[in-house]
Parts: sequence; structure tokens; C-alpha cells
Amino acid sequence: MKQDVNRQEVLSAITPIIENTAMRYNLIPVEIDFSKENHRWFLRIFLYSKERNVTLDDCENVTRSLEGFLDELVPVKYYLEVSSPGLERKFKSEKEFIIFKGRRISIKLKEPLPNETEKIFKGEILDYDVNEGLSFLRFEDGVELQIPKSNIQSAKLYID
Repeated sequence: MKQDVNRQEVLSAITPIIENTAMRYNLIPVEIDFSKENHRWFLRIFLYSKERNVTLDDCENVTRSLEGFLDELVPVKYYLEVSSPGLERKFKSEKEFIIFKGRRISIKLKEPLPNETEKIFKGEILDYDVNEGLSFLRFEDGVELQIPKSNIQSAKLYID
């Protein structure tokens, strides 16, 4: 029997529970993904902490805390995967610029900035505003850049 699942409804129902559970462990869910792959549903949660590295114990604690609640809200059989975002994670949403403020990133622009020729920079996120875009400190020369969000093609965490 085929069962129709509204991904957005499921995500809307489970996101507050996931966020509150993660917060109890001083963690932030960077991404919550509910998708179907090879006829199987997967719920993937990527956790981040500003103070420390996310450990296997953190992932286990969040998994155990969520299991009973999620089963009531997700109308299909699914596989739950809880992990850290990875060392050089590619950003998938604007909120990650806020979450990772102060961290090093590599950024690729759609078009070079005025008086610039390059479109790829490495530096530190100074600030992010949904209207103004990204304030960015370029490592190469210590220049602070203001990058409109409409000009950001991609960004990812950067490790030396």
C-alpha cells in the first residue's frame, strides 16, 4: 500500500521537538532533513555546538531522547541519523551564516565584488543580516568585505 507523506507537514511537526531536545544538550540543529531515498524514508539531523565538538555521546543522547516522540509524529517507517555537520560542511541555508558566526569559511560569489577580480575567498564570518548580507573578514589581506546575499553562490566551513 502506497502512503502519501507531506514532507513539509512532517518537518513542521517535528522541528520544534528536535530543536528543544537539542537545546537541552546545549546543541543546535543546523539541518533537519526528511527525505525518501531508494524507497526508504530518512530523517537526518545535523547537530552543532558553539562551545565544543559534537561527540558520539551527544548524538546518542539526542537520538534516545527523540525516539518515542518522533514515532508518534512521523506517519511512515523511517531511519533516524543524528550526526555532526562535518568539518568542511557546505552551507544549505542562510541561518548557517548566523550559527557559524566567528568561524572560518570559504565562499564563492556569483560575480566579483566591485574593484575585485576574484570570486572565491577564505575568511571569517563577522556578521550576517538577512537584508544586508554577509560581513566577512578576508584572510588574504585583512580587508572587511560586505557581500550581498544575492551574490553568494556557495559557502562552506573551512579548516586550515
